Amino acid sequence: MPSIHTILKEFWGHTSFRPLQEDIINTVLSGKDCLALLPTGGGKSICFQVPALASDGLCLVITPLIALMKDQVENLRRKNITAFAIHSGLNRKEVVSTLRTAGNSNCKFLYVSPERLETTLFREFLPSLGIS
Repeated sequence: MPSIHTILKEFWGHTSFRPLQEDIINTVLSGKDCLALLPTGGGKSICFQVPALASDGLCLVITPLIALMKDQVENLRRKNITAFAIHSGLNRKEVVSTLRTAGNSNCKFLYVSPERLETTLFREFLPSLGIS
């Protein structure tokens, strides 16, 4: 498993974390629950993205904002990190295709809206996703 500092440097180009990020990441990696409240622009995404990249399996990200999903997926893909988003702008065929691809690939991040968790289709695919 690569170190969190190696991941930070390789994917974000930074040599050090912002205040609290390293503590949050180490808490997550130790398997403990963690609630992190940081201001806008405080680097919250790195607090779950770095531990996900340091671990096996897929990271399921739940967010209600489609624009944020799209932005984060695009940013991760620019770093050659496999990521997908499932939101209300996708039809059923696209959702099924995305879930199949996420479950059968080296996908690291799957972004979904909270209401998606309640759908039968998503629940059927959930066991095959390999969530870490």
